[in-house]
Amino acid sequence: MGSKLTDNLSSRYFNAANHLRPKRRKMKVVTYVESYDDITFWRNILNGYESDTLEFEVMLPSRTSLSKGKKSAIMNDLGKNLGTSMIACVDADYDYLMQEHSAFSREMLTNPFVIHTFVYAIENYQCYAPSLHNVCTSSTLNDRSIFDFESYLEIYSRIIYELFIWHIWTHRSGCAEKLPMGAFNNIISIRKVNYQSPEMSFEFLQKNVNRKIAYLQRECKEAKGKLQPLRDDLRRLGVVPENTYLFIQGHSLVDNVVLPVLTSVCTVLRKEREREIFNYACHDIQRRNELSSYQHSQTPPDEALRRNNDFRSSMQFGMLRERLQTLIDLINNTDNHDD
Repeated sequence: MGSKLTDNLSSRYFNAANHLRPKRRKMKVVTYVESYDDITFWRNILNGYESDTLEFEVMLPSRTSLSKGKKSAIMNDLGKNLGTSMIACVDADYDYLMQEHSAFSREMLTNPFVIHTFVYAIENYQCYAPSLHNVCTSSTLNDRSIFDFESYLEIYSRIIYELFIWHIWTHRSGCAEKLPMGAFNNIISIRKVNYQSPEMSFEFLQKNVNRKIAYLQRECKEAKGKLQPLRDDLRRLGVVPENTYLFIQGHSLVDNVVLPVLTSVCTVLRKEREREIFNYACHDIQRRNELSSYQHSQTPPDEALRRNNDFRSSMQFGMLRERLQTLIDLINNTDNHDD
């Protein structure tokens, strides 16, 4: 006798089927970001906060146009609206450090539905010093450590710190023309560096920084007595001499400080691995096959840097997570109240 399918059904089957059904509708959180590049970054972060009752949809600021940018994201009708919450996730830029000195900064900092990076931009996270050895490994598939990225960026940060204080002071004081962004980025750039002896690049950088500070001291007498309170305030926000690199313009940090030395180190590691293949191969066919396989498995340093997500141990990312959790709690409480 054949058995009917219904004969095999049991209460365990129905219990299992019930578990597959959502117990309640999910709250959708529409998440506006500044640009296409930001979508992947924020999606990777928000993945860890989705649940049976909450999901995120990351998108550009407008469904009806190609408008992008921070203001477009923040100026949306954020908050709870017709069963959907809308938030903005944006780069902090200098707005985080401006605090009450800018109306837009106040909006970004006080709006509970805005999450910002707590560093200048997502590129600064991708250049997080303790993660850069792993970026080299990802790019070259060679895990040998030949350069101390943490010391490099700490020394760099200490050198530019005082000029950065002046730079922020000019922005807070309404005289940004004394040290505009472009001029500041040009002074603090290290476009060429010998990874074996970066001291020469640091000496040149220190001279340029000292020269500009001396100029500002002559031209901005009104800053006297105001820089130490600014240092104290920025320390409260997480800026210290050792980590200044996290708060300068992200694209400049990548192009003019990190990527040049990262590329040099990756080139050395790549050539080292290729020499090993050449020396250890038993014959020409194996050598060609191994070299071809290795070359196809590599990732360009700039691409490996863009994919870097190994910044989650940083203090600033911890601050981002705290703010994000506070926002999610707010959304959940609002949703429960509406139910």
